[in-house]
Amino acid sequence: MIEAHPPAPPGAPPPRDGPARLPVRPATGRLLVLACVFVCAACGLVYELELVALASYLIGDSVTQASVVLSVMVFAMGLGSLVAKRLRWHAAAGFGAIETVLALVGGCSAPALYAVFAWTGDWGGPWSEGPRVLLVAFSLAIGLLIGAEVPLLMELIQRIRRQDAGGAVADLFAADYVGALVGGLAFPFLLLPLLGQLTGSLITGAVNAVAGGALVLGLFRRDLTRRACLLLLTANLTVLAVLAAAALHVEDFERAARRAVYGADVRVAVQTDVQEVVLTGGTHGRPVDLFLDGRLRVSGRDEHRYHEALVHPAMNGPHARVLILGGGDGLAAREVLRHPGVRRVDVVELDAEVVRLAREDPALARLNGRAFDDPRVHVVTEDAFRHLREPPPDRYDVVVSDLPDPGITASTKLYSQEFYGLAARALRDGGRLVVHAGPVVSRPRVFWTVEATLRAAGLRTAPYCVAGRDPGFAAGPDRSSGRGDAPHDWGFVLAAKGARPPLGLSPRGPDLRTLTGARLLEDARAARESRVRGLPPSTLVHPRY
Repeated sequence: MIEAHPPAPPGAPPPRDGPARLPVRPATGRLLVLACVFVCAACGLVYELELVALASYLIGDSVTQASVVLSVMVFAMGLGSLVAKRLRWHAAAGFGAIETVLALVGGCSAPALYAVFAWTGDWGGPWSEGPRVLLVAFSLAIGLLIGAEVPLLMELIQRIRRQDAGGAVADLFAADYVGALVGGLAFPFLLLPLLGQLTGSLITGAVNAVAGGALVLGLFRRDLTRRACLLLLTANLTVLAVLAAAALHVEDFERAARRAVYGADVRVAVQTDVQEVVLTGGTHGRPVDLFLDGRLRVSGRDEHRYHEALVHPAMNGPHARVLILGGGDGLAAREVLRHPGVRRVDVVELDAEVVRLAREDPALARLNGRAFDDPRVHVVTEDAFRHLREPPPDRYDVVVSDLPDPGITASTKLYSQEFYGLAARALRDGGRLVVHAGPVVSRPRVFWTVEATLRAAGLRTAPYCVAGRDPGFAAGPDRSSGRGDAPHDWGFVLAAKGARPPLGLSPRGPDLRTLTGARLLEDARAARESRVRGLPPSTLVHPRY
C-alpha cells in the first residue's frame, strides 16, 4: 500500500494529511468519482467527434480532418497531464475549474466553428483558412483540458482511500474507456440524429459542467474555502446559463448562418440520415440551386451544360436499358428519357429524401421535367457500390455515373478500380459507361487518375470536358464567388469494354441547348492536351484522390 507521497521538492506545498473529509462513506465516494470519470470521458469523446464531423462537412476530406483533430488532441492531452501536476495539491478546486472551462469551450466549439465558416468563408485571403485554424485551436484547447483531468482525478480517488497505484489506475481507466465507448456510440446514434451538431455540443457541455460541479461541490466541498465554493458555483451557473441561452436560440443561429452560406432565399433545409439537403431559389424567376452538405450539386443557371455532356455522348448507340448511379435530382434521367427507344431507367440513389424533393418540390420537379413520374423510371435507395455487387437480372446498354467529385472522401470508393470493375460487369457487350471525373483544367491529376483507374479495370476510354459554371459563380465547399482558381469546367470519361467507344452524339437524338458534335470533339482534344501520364489507378486500399 502507498503510505504517503514521495518527498516533495523544496518549496512545494505540503500534501494534505489524512483522507478527504467526505459527506458520504468512502466506498460511495469512490463510486461517485468513477461515475464522474465515466461522464467526463463520454463528453470528451463527443467533443472530439463533433469537431471531426463538423469539419468534414464544412471543410471536406474527412480523413484529413479526423487525422488533424485526433493527433492534435492526443498531443495536447499529454501536455495537459504535465501541466496538471502543478495542481495536485489543489486537486478538487483545480478539477472543478477545468471542468467549467472545458464545458464552455467544448460546448461552444461547434457553434463557433460553424459561425466562422458561415460569416468569413467568402472573405478570401487569410480568412479562408479561418475554419482550419479554429479547428486546430479547439482541438488543442480541449485536448489540454481533457489531459489535465486524469492526474487530478487520480489524486482525488487516492485521497478517498489509498490503494496500490496499479489498482487505482485500472479503476480510473476502466471508467474512462467505458465512458468513451458510450459517448462514441451516443454521438452518431442519439445526439446527431435527434439534436443535431450544434444543440448536441451545447447539451454535452451542460452535462459536463453539471458532472464536474456536482462532484466537487457535493463531494469535496470541505476541501474548498467558502470563497472558492462560491466562485466555482457562480462560474458553473454562468456557463450553464450561456449554454442554455445558446441552445434556446440555436435555430435562429442556424437560420442566420444558413442565409450567410446559401443566400437569403433558402426554401428547404433538411438534415437526412445521409447529408444536409438545401434548396434555394426556384421562385420569382430565380434559378433553383441544390446543395448537399454545403456543396453545390445542381445550379439552375447551367445544369443543362453538365447533364447534356454527361448523358448524350453515352447514348450514342443502343440504349434500351440505362442505369444511373446517383442522380437523385432526376436531371440525368430527364436527359436519358429524351432519347427514343429507352425502355427502362434504373436510378440508384443513396438518399431517399433527395428523390422525394425531386418528385414533390415544384421548382426541382419542374427542372427535371417530372422524370420520376415516368413509368419507365425505377428508383432504388441503396449505396451504388453495394448495388453493383449484386449481379443485375439483365445487363445495361448504358451506365451513367452521376456522383460527387472525386476527392471527397465519402465518394472515393465510387471512383476506385473495384467499383469500375463492378460497373463493367453490369454492361452488355457494346455497352458504355460514362463517369463524371471532376474538372480538367484546375485538377488534371485527379481527372487523369480517374481515367487511369478506368483503364486498369479493363475498359477503353474516351476522355472529354465541357465548359460550365457561369463566370463569377463558383460551386463547391468554399461557396465563394469570383475566385480565379474556382473550377469552370466539367470533365468526363466515356468508357467501354473491348473497342474504344466513339465520341459523338446520336444522329437520332434530341436537339440540345449547348452541346454539339463539333464542340464535343474540340473539347476532347483540349482535354487530351492536359494528360498527366504514368498515374497509378486508385483502389479501395490505396485511394489516389
